[in-house]
Amino acid sequence: MKATPSPSAGQPASASPAAAPEVIMVDVRDPSDTLPPPPGDPVKSGRRTVDLQVRILDENDRRAADNRAFFRERGIRALNFVSSPGSGKTTLLQRTLGALASELGTAVLVGDLETANDAERLRRPGVPVAQITTGGTCHLDAAMIARGLAALPLDGVRLLFIENVGNLVCPASFDLGENRRITLVSCTEGEDKPLKYPPMFSSAHAVILTKIDVAAAMEFDLDLARNNIRRAAPQAEVFELSARTGEGFDAWLSYLRALR
Repeated sequence: MKATPSPSAGQPASASPAAAPEVIMVDVRDPSDTLPPPPGDPVKSGRRTVDLQVRILDENDRRAADNRAFFRERGIRALNFVSSPGSGKTTLLQRTLGALASELGTAVLVGDLETANDAERLRRPGVPVAQITTGGTCHLDAAMIARGLAALPLDGVRLLFIENVGNLVCPASFDLGENRRITLVSCTEGEDKPLKYPPMFSSAHAVILTKIDVAAAMEFDLDLARNNIRRAAPQAEVFELSARTGEGFDAWLSYLRALR
């Protein structure tokens, strides 16, 4: 696999030392993958038959253990951010990097089916960012993380932020080797999300209730959401914050600083 930087419009040929490094592209798409055909009556398409005799999760767990050993040997703490699309993962990481990048070595892996849009938003001076392009895969897995790590310069990195593909179902089943799993749910999604998607919350070390600045406008019942989070994730630390206004952010940053 060859990791190549994505082009950045207006970027000078010889960037100054303070310039943000370009996003590293890590393409893990299967060349044989095709888009799924419509359900129901058969149509002419590139439908594939996949043999699932191999225990996929067993292999993933083995690779996750390798990743976890890699992090331990290098003193890196890895956080896996999971949520539905649009819950605010990228905005949360933007503000987090703005607050921590100057004091703590950080790096980012971003997973999306296509584009490097979120990775481009997270570029900062001194913060290596790699975009993992999954194609049709709706989650990151441990093998993808290993390939992303091979592309990233990790000297001096102490916190690795992994922004998983936006999906409240599949990512819950795949251990990436992370130290902490952080589940986000926003005030624009509905108070019952933790009860509808329990595996994503029961497997979380921390749950972040995001976009609390718009809770009143959305007529979002904060007390009900808190109760539902506690029912689905009694083991998790809970944060309520707005990445747009900064409300509640001090507690979140203290949590991250304590991981060092």
